[in-house]
Amino acid sequence: MIMPDHVHFFCLAVSDGKDLAAFVRDWKRWTARKIAETTLISSLIWQRESFDHVLRSSGSYAAKWNYVRENPVRAGLVADADDWPHQGECAALML
Repeated sequence: MIMPDHVHFFCLAVSDGKDLAAFVRDWKRWTARKIAETTLISSLIWQRESFDHVLRSSGSYAAKWNYVRENPVRAGLVADADDWPHQGECAALML
């Protein structure tokens, strides 16, 4: 979910994958490069820190996703969450 001032990113840990801190660091580098290549923005894009929350159950996942999904509505950007064009989808990412 891309918001004007932050991003919500859901990911699933795999046993042979990067640890979360390394993944977020590399994702920030990759997206900063892509943003710089396609816009006039070349200054600092991301804050150093990030906030993670471990979801331990399907109920926790559903509650957190619903909270994130409603962010554009709470921010007054759209009347209905389905109208927000910057929602993501589940997909495998290889960085």
